[in-house]
Amino acid sequence: MQATEIQALRAMIAQHKRYDILFGIIGLLATLVGVITLLALFIDLIMDGYGRLTPEFFTNFPSRRAAEAGILSAWVGTALVMLVTVLAAVPMGVAAAVYLEEYAPRNWVTDLIEINVTNLAGVPSIVYGLLALGLFVYILDFGQSILSAGLTLALLILPVIIVATRESLRSIPIAIREAAYALGATRWQMVSEHLIPYSMGGILTGVIIGMARAIGETAPIITIGALTFIAFLPPLPGAIDPATDQAAGLFDWLFSPFTVLPIQMFNWVSRPQAAFLENAAATGIVIIVATLAMNGLAIWLRYRIRKHIKW
Repeated sequence: MQATEIQALRAMIAQHKRYDILFGIIGLLATLVGVITLLALFIDLIMDGYGRLTPEFFTNFPSRRAAEAGILSAWVGTALVMLVTVLAAVPMGVAAAVYLEEYAPRNWVTDLIEINVTNLAGVPSIVYGLLALGLFVYILDFGQSILSAGLTLALLILPVIIVATRESLRSIPIAIREAAYALGATRWQMVSEHLIPYSMGGILTGVIIGMARAIGETAPIITIGALTFIAFLPPLPGAIDPATDQAAGLFDWLFSPFTVLPIQMFNWVSRPQAAFLENAAATGIVIIVATLAMNGLAIWLRYRIRKHIKW
């Protein structure tokens, strides 16, 4: 190779390195815009609402008196709705992903399903609310209940879980599958005893990220009829209802009216009094901390699981 060719090659490599550095700087600046914006909003919420973050704020029901109002019914409703969402979305999403990745034949039907699953991840949440209003509330007659809300949010995060699970399954080396088959394992044994345990970190990450999105959703919950003011909790199994003098059933809480943290925050923001705005800011802090905690948990679980996996 002549000296001029070597010099031209070095110049091309140096130019590509400059492009890499420039792209890295642009990516860093774009990331900082989002992080700084979130940090600024979070600091503003803390400045407005930190004074309301007392134990009584978490144990009191909403009230027309701002100083006595709390988020008891809202955070309990959020926890129960998230419980239904997890129980409905996780088994269905993981099973669908395993079928599409390991069992489904490669034909136009499978391609159509994959395209629709991918597109559903970008559908506005209000569309899911309208679907749930017609299906769960009116057709299946679940009413405006915790069950309807949980199933609605399960549909919302289902594409996220499916896509995350499929990507996690694809990341497993093909040698794992071939080794399992070589030792006489069936396809289900290979999936259940090798693929799913090895991909558990990615699956959990997808589930928690989906839950972090669902916990802050408002539009679909309002659509199916969540209450903006509720001063009671869903009935505990076995608790006596004073109105009917009967014990609540094991699953009666599923059909109870409810509210969630974003709707409680929306209710207080719509009030003109400054004290209610402080309550709304405190509720926003709770929502953001819960979301950040769930994302942090996803990162920690993925690290711990991958650390203990031995290929």
